[in-house]
Amino acid sequence: MRLCFLIYHYFPFGGQQRDFFRIAEACRARGHELEVYALRWQGPMPDGFNVTLVPVKAFSRLSMYRRYTDWVDERIKESRPDLVIGFNKMPHLDVYFAADDCFLHKARTQRGPLYPFTPRFRHFHRYEAAVFDRDSQTRALVLSPLQKKNYLRHYPDCAQRLQELPPGIDQERRIERRDPAVRSALRAELGISGDQRLILQVGSGFKIKGVDRAIRAIASLPEKLRVSVRYVLVGQDRAGPYHHLAKKLGLANQVVILPGRDDIPRFMVGADLLLHPAYMESAGYVLLEATVSGLPVLTTASCGYAWHVEQAQSGEVCSDPFTQEELNARLGAMLSNLDSAPWSENGLAYGKQPELYSLTTAAVRYIEDRADAVKSEAQS
Repeated sequence: MRLCFLIYHYFPFGGQQRDFFRIAEACRARGHELEVYALRWQGPMPDGFNVTLVPVKAFSRLSMYRRYTDWVDERIKESRPDLVIGFNKMPHLDVYFAADDCFLHKARTQRGPLYPFTPRFRHFHRYEAAVFDRDSQTRALVLSPLQKKNYLRHYPDCAQRLQELPPGIDQERRIERRDPAVRSALRAELGISGDQRLILQVGSGFKIKGVDRAIRAIASLPEKLRVSVRYVLVGQDRAGPYHHLAKKLGLANQVVILPGRDDIPRFMVGADLLLHPAYMESAGYVLLEATVSGLPVLTTASCGYAWHVEQAQSGEVCSDPFTQEELNARLGAMLSNLDSAPWSENGLAYGKQPELYSLTTAAVRYIEDRADAVKSEAQS
């Protein structure tokens, strides 16, 4: 089959981007021909992906997206692929991989009353409606029950076009036990002693990931506990505002912000707690990756995979609606009980379930079935 993949921006460390890469690579391995259209691509371009950087320019991001869509639409009409799979919401898709949560839900719960009158709202609402509205034929692959619930709340007529996928953790993230040698080596590298508590946060897009909430929670700890904490954030975004916040709250020497990297499993073995108080997260692979690594998790109910933390009993989940006070209290309690609570052992046991690693297989099967269906419909 000839498959067309659309993604605005590829870089190696985003959850959306990793899903795109794994699914595209699995399709290529099964003999399908790929066409990939992107605005930007960071990192090497793999063999067999046939990546085209769309040659459009604009003064604003919204104009860039519209010109990208128009350019790609013309190319698709010429090349006539069997299926068009998008990893961003836009018109002209056969299948949308829902890496993001519902824009309309976010706009109505996290933005002010004037936001619906902005050009940004109009653009993203129109592009989302092109996928989920009543008249659309696009199918969507969703990642969690929470994400599906939010889409159905605002687009109730799309129910029959939604397909929920299992998680897709990399099998390499699963371990049988936490290696003390890996822990010691990482801490030595970071200058963290054995009696200090290493709090880890991983993710690109620091604002939506709740980095401000994390730093404020650490600052709220009782002094004896607070001085023993080191917070390491790994991800891709502007670090300046968060260094400034840490300095303002007296944590300048306890906060380390590192760019995205490939050796996150080492950090998960070396850390004592994963802190992930995101404002909204369609899935949140890092929650499951930490769980199957035996790293206790503290997160928020607005993350799609937070229910896995509850089911695994691998940590704690703050209530929805979120309050900073609850996060502060739960962080202090978890840090005080890390040595006695069974969160780590529970997570390692939960990681033995094979379905936690099957997203790519399920997505490729759906893409192939959908391409066959579209071909049959065109012939009838």
